Amino acid sequence: MSFNYQKSITHRLTQAAKAYRGRSGAMLSLIGLHPGQDAVLKALADEDGQTMSGLAGQLGVRPPTVTKMVTRLGAQGLVRRETSAQDGRSARVYLTESGHERVAYVNKAWKRVEREALAGIEEKDRRRLRKLLKRIERNLALSNEIEPEEDETDATVD
Repeated sequence: MSFNYQKSITHRLTQAAKAYRGRSGAMLSLIGLHPGQDAVLKALADEDGQTMSGLAGQLGVRPPTVTKMVTRLGAQGLVRRETSAQDGRSARVYLTESGHERVAYVNKAWKRVEREALAGIEEKDRRRLRKLLKRIERNLALSNEIEPEEDETDATVD
């Protein structure tokens, strides 16, 4: 039996993620941000003065990606980079006053997209979905460390 990807949960998850990214991107564009920049601002709001490599690790992206995002956010006056006095190769990133103000708008945008995404879903189902998504995330993180199974033919979807 062939794998019907259109009926698979992972396909639905991918489609939902694409829809979220599109809607989130539209909301972020209203406040002058591109997808991903919001996560940098939120990470700095949680812990200001992070290193570039620390930000990359926290966001799950490569250091050159963070460098590009921080450079663009710096050009908008939302963050500033300070080189370490002890190690000239190391720099820390801080939110500016404008950056702190923009975080408030990011929070509003995230809340709105969350509200739209979960419209019509009861609280108990939201809690269950949150737990299930965490489980999927853990399963996939673990599968990065495991060899693929010999026989993948059991992966059929009803």
